[in-house]
Amino acid sequence: MRGAAGGGVSLPPLREVIARHGLSASKALGQNFLLDEQLLDRIAAIPGELKGRQVLEVGPGPGGLARALLRAGAHVTAIETDRRCLPALAELGEAFPGRLRVLEGDATRLAHGIEGPFHVVANLPYNVGTALLVGWLGGEAWPPQWASLTLMFQLEVAQRIVAAPGSDAYGRLAVLAQWRSTARLAMKVHRSAFTPPPKVTSAVVHIVPAAMPEGVSARTLERATEAAFGQRRKMLRQSLKGLPGALESLERLGIDPQRRAETLSVAEFVAVARELS
Repeated sequence: MRGAAGGGVSLPPLREVIARHGLSASKALGQNFLLDEQLLDRIAAIPGELKGRQVLEVGPGPGGLARALLRAGAHVTAIETDRRCLPALAELGEAFPGRLRVLEGDATRLAHGIEGPFHVVANLPYNVGTALLVGWLGGEAWPPQWASLTLMFQLEVAQRIVAAPGSDAYGRLAVLAQWRSTARLAMKVHRSAFTPPPKVTSAVVHIVPAAMPEGVSARTLERATEAAFGQRRKMLRQSLKGLPGALESLERLGIDPQRRAETLSVAEFVAVARELS
């Protein structure tokens, strides 16, 4: 059907699709379906112009966010581990011929095969969200294949990604997200927007790559932050003593080893990693 809404395509309400396919959110898979189409369109608008662009979505479920991305003109590759959702996604693909590719499998293990650059836009399942983010932020090759990450997390996790030094939320995720990227909290999403409502508020984080500091190994920075924040209440001289050369690096940089990890800026962590690299 053709219509004014949905980029020229008229689609049945998401609730109708879910009912017709007998879908229910799986707690084991960390699913919470987002059905508010206006809200979904707002999320799809966060990365900017998507017409003709490649987008990777993880955990599309019944296809609410995928609809919004397709309406925005994107070519979407969606990775879904829940085969119950595949018929609904197949119907969506028929409504947007040649613009939706669905891969069945675990996104932490499955190769998506998209040639960069591409945008990642996803209402991530709670149980794999952080692991996927760390994977996208890692690696020595930079800039990455992705042009931006627009990801929904529990608000608490989102705050950890954008946190400033000295705050309770500041930790390893903040350093990894900010040392060669810019991260911002784009919008909060109330629990009532989901079916079923989760116990917590959610938030969308938007991350774009920035210039990578010279002379720093990403793996070394990861190891340093892992050690430092693994015992975040301890002084650096204690938390970093198992990392060869770390205490000597602090001394060369003039960083007081009695400080705690949450007091070091992202730039100071980068300086330590450069010394260790």
